[in-house]
Amino acid sequence: MSNKTFTMIKPDAVANGHIGAILDHIIKGGFKITAMKYTYLTEQKAGQFYEVHKARPFYGELVEFMSSGPIVAAILEKDNAVEDFRKLIGATDPAKADKGTIRNLFAQSISANAIHGSDSDENAAIEGSFFFSSLEKF
Repeated sequence: MSNKTFTMIKPDAVANGHIGAILDHIIKGGFKITAMKYTYLTEQKAGQFYEVHKARPFYGELVEFMSSGPIVAAILEKDNAVEDFRKLIGATDPAKADKGTIRNLFAQSISANAIHGSDSDENAAIEGSFFFSSLEKF
């Protein structure tokens, strides 16, 4: 079990001005931010990041959405980070997300669901390294 996870505040939440409120939830949830950047994914970079979903029917729409505006990428630290962060963000479908979770509060739909959270320790390491060099991780 790792004490690191990766997250992205997605274009919908950034466009709606929720960066500060989401970061506040993350910090109040006991997570320490060890790397963070405000950036933009080109279609090519979004395609590379979501390559694992290339064969799925939603891949094209996902790539288009994730390259539609800026995002905030971050590496977070806490004991049991992946599992605890998945609980903090809530279900992918905001209508099914527990009350008070980030998606319950800030997501618009299943596709515009405000935030990404790694689903495993392995993916957290891969995803964090996609966005951050070793010099940018603390």
